[in-house]
Amino acid sequence: MTVRVAMWSGPRNISTALMRSWGNRPDTVVVDEPFYAAFLSRTGIEHPAAGEVIASQPTDPAEVVRDLGAPVDAAVHYAKHMTHHLDQDADLSWLSAFRNVLLIRDPDEVVASYVRSREACVPADIGLLQQLWLFEALKGHPQTQPTTPVIDAGDFLRDPEAYLRWLCDWLGIEFTDRMLHWPAGPRDSDGVWAPHWYAAVERSTGFEPWRSRTINLTDHDAAVASACRPAYQALAARRLVL
Repeated sequence: MTVRVAMWSGPRNISTALMRSWGNRPDTVVVDEPFYAAFLSRTGIEHPAAGEVIASQPTDPAEVVRDLGAPVDAAVHYAKHMTHHLDQDADLSWLSAFRNVLLIRDPDEVVASYVRSREACVPADIGLLQQLWLFEALKGHPQTQPTTPVIDAGDFLRDPEAYLRWLCDWLGIEFTDRMLHWPAGPRDSDGVWAPHWYAAVERSTGFEPWRSRTINLTDHDAAVASACRPAYQALAARRLVL
């Protein structure tokens, strides 16, 4: 049986680097933000290359769910998701077929990175509020896993191998050191939005070591980060610490 992983992140996290990591496994197929077009179509929010994104994917969430559950010729199916792409009124029962993981990052760091690619920024753009909602929704869903691991990007980057080994053990699959390094460049599996968001990852060949960052936010952007901080702190209190 195929092990199906749903990694739920917000933007400007290490989610694309993790997709590279899993995509470098010989037994894994990866999917890049399958609900992106449905999200843009539903909300009308302006994003870079929005028209291309909408043309490149199904805009019906039900079709996306069917595609995610379709048989694949791989031992592992890894989907990179953005939590703010989910419609919070949608039926989440389909998540019972997936091993769900939350990937969080300090909101100051997220906002500082986000506004380099998209000028407008509000709390709902950052994904943390939706991550907390999803965490609580999964906890109350009897068909889904009893616990949802929460991984902080800062912790992960201090010891990627330890966290990847833990995830593989939790999933019941074998760890491979191919997950720690990958060839530079784009991938066919990348979304059409990659030229606007993936420049750093395309240059990378592995996880960038954690480092302390000096962050200067405008008053508006600091307010956005502040609005997301309680959700971040609530999730960070439940995070996996190795």
